[in-house]
Amino acid sequence: MFQSGPIGLIASLGVISKIVLFLLFCFSIISWGIILFKWKAFRAVDEEDRRFMAVLSKAKDLDEVERHARRTVGSPCARIFYGVTERLGHVSGEGRAAHGSGGTPPIDRHVVERTGAHIAQGQIAKLESFLPFLATTGNISPFVGLLGTVMGIIDAFREIGAQGTASIAAVAPGVSEALIATAAGLFAAIPAVIAYNYFLTRIRRTAFHMDSVIVELLALLPAKAKPAFIEAPVPAGVKG
Repeated sequence: MFQSGPIGLIASLGVISKIVLFLLFCFSIISWGIILFKWKAFRAVDEEDRRFMAVLSKAKDLDEVERHARRTVGSPCARIFYGVTERLGHVSGEGRAAHGSGGTPPIDRHVVERTGAHIAQGQIAKLESFLPFLATTGNISPFVGLLGTVMGIIDAFREIGAQGTASIAAVAPGVSEALIATAAGLFAAIPAVIAYNYFLTRIRRTAFHMDSVIVELLALLPAKAKPAFIEAPVPAGVKG
C-alpha cells in the first residue's frame, strides 16, 4: 500500500531495497565525514605552505629557511625543504663540520632533485589519504542505487500480478518507491565525485609548490665543485 512521506516510503520498501538504502546511507555519511576532514586539512596545509613560501621567496641564505622549515610541521613544502637539507647533512651540521669552517659543502644537484622527488611522493601520498573512498563512492553508489531500483520494480510488478490490474493507481506507487534507491545513489555519488576532483586539484597545486621549493633550494645551494683544468707542461723545444 502506498504511503506518503519519506518515512512511509522507506517503510513500504522491500527488504533488499532497505538494505541498499542503508548501504548508501553509510557511504554518504562516511563520504561527508571525509569531505569535511580533508577540507579542513587542505585549508591548514595551504595556510602553512603560503607562509613558508613567503619566507623562502625572501630568503638570502640556507640557514634562515632551515630554521623556519624546522618549525613549520604542517607544510608539505617545508617538509620537503627540511627533508632534503637534513638528508644532505645541512640541518644537523654534519656537512659543515666535515668541511670545517668553510661553510656549506658543494652538493650534487641531481642528488637534491632525486631526494626531493622521493620526499614529495611521500607528502602527496599523505594528502591523498581517504580520497580512494570518495572515488569508490562516486563510482559504485549509482549502481548500488540502480540495484535497489530494479529490485523495487520487480516487487512492484509482482504486486501488480497479484492484484490482477495494471492501472496507474497500481503501478505508480511501486515505481515511485523503487526510484528512491536511484535518488539515494545519486545523492551519495555526486558530492563524492565533486569533492574528489576538487581535492585532486588542490594536490596538483601543492605538488607544483613543492617543485618550486626544489628550484629555490637549488638556487640557495652552491654549485657542485668541478675539477680544475690543469694545463700540461709544454715540452722543451716546442713553441706555442
